[in-house]
Amino acid sequence: MAKKILSVDDSASVRQMVTFALETAGYATVQASDGKEALALLKTTPVDMIVTDLNMPNLNGIELIKQVRALPAFKFVPIVLLTTESEDSKKAEGKAAGATGWIVKPFNQDQLLAVVKKLLG
Repeated sequence: MAKKILSVDDSASVRQMVTFALETAGYATVQASDGKEALALLKTTPVDMIVTDLNMPNLNGIELIKQVRALPAFKFVPIVLLTTESEDSKKAEGKAAGATGWIVKPFNQDQLLAVVKKLLG
């Protein structure tokens, strides 16, 4: 059974690029356009990993991570922020919220897959 990864980003093109990279490498994917939609999806869909944008409407990546970490089933699921932000203060905020990793956009497919493989084995 393929590992399932949730891609959360308000940009449809970024979600498509992430999905293409992951599915080409043999992972299953589900998508959400913001943190609120992601939380609703997680109530019915177990995932092995989450890749989320930071800046999104309705519920941003940091708040999403905090709320996901409060759910017992997702306490230890790897969560990677995929964002244009690269400031150390933002990275520290992400880590404090419970992020496992950080990838700066624009990303390349190999970089994303290396992080996924490292976190999911």
